[in-house]
Amino acid sequence: MIVVIVGPTGVGKTKLSVELAKRIDAEIINCDSMQVYRTLNIGTAKATEEEKENIPHHLLDIVDPKELYTVYDYQRDCRQKIEELQKKKKNIIIVGGTGLYVKAALYDYRFEKETEHKSYKDLTNDELLEKIKIRDKSIDIHVNNRKRLERALNKLDNNGSYDHNGNTKLYDFYTIGLTTNREKLYEIINNRVDVMIKDGLIDEVRHLYDQHLHSKAINTGIGYKELYAYFDGEVSLEEAIENIKKNSRRYAKRQYTFFNNQMDVKWFNTNYEDFSKTVEEVYEYIKD
Repeated sequence: MIVVIVGPTGVGKTKLSVELAKRIDAEIINCDSMQVYRTLNIGTAKATEEEKENIPHHLLDIVDPKELYTVYDYQRDCRQKIEELQKKKKNIIIVGGTGLYVKAALYDYRFEKETEHKSYKDLTNDELLEKIKIRDKSIDIHVNNRKRLERALNKLDNNGSYDHNGNTKLYDFYTIGLTTNREKLYEIINNRVDVMIKDGLIDEVRHLYDQHLHSKAINTGIGYKELYAYFDGEVSLEEAIENIKKNSRRYAKRQYTFFNNQMDVKWFNTNYEDFSKTVEEVYEYIKD
């Protein structure tokens, strides 16, 4: 059995995944595009070891934040992990808010050039870097590191165009969505950011900033890009925190739009007063 748990940021997906995994003896595969990165812990709301409750988790902390990790990489890694777990006769829970990762991994989502590896021997390092910056200005690779330059450009080329049918399922799975009303969700998001700040998000991001790390993960990640602007002196700390909250709320709205338009989701309202009732409701649905 494969169960996919989706929904907006902060709605309770991680907690549901762990509780459900205990019920159906499942292992969990991460489907959050930021949680694949090592050291990005607080800002990505990554599950702690205590929160995992000894349930095996996969595709967490697999990439250095300096590296470029794309939807193509996730498609390959997730499908490989599904195959491994199915051979072990394990139930699988895929959980996260990155809808495109879900669609790429579980549907017939094709990359036109996914097996092509171009040669760039006729290009200088400066020309390679220029081509990369045209495609993605956030990628930060030293001009003398030719191996990384070629690897980055290959990845960009392989992900540059899609024949993303995305309508044909490659696996049998349930897609469960957690939701709540907008006012409640925005309250949760705002409070969650406050807790992140209290738990050390500023220090986490400062450590990355002091390393002069300017990768795509940092430059696009909510919670990281806003604090970088603060460290750069562009905004005050209060403005940076408010921007994290605002961008998180906007992201939640985009997530709803994607899941409602792109996927067939069975939605459940999260019961925050008694979460066990939500777990039971979802369990009874997939059991039946």
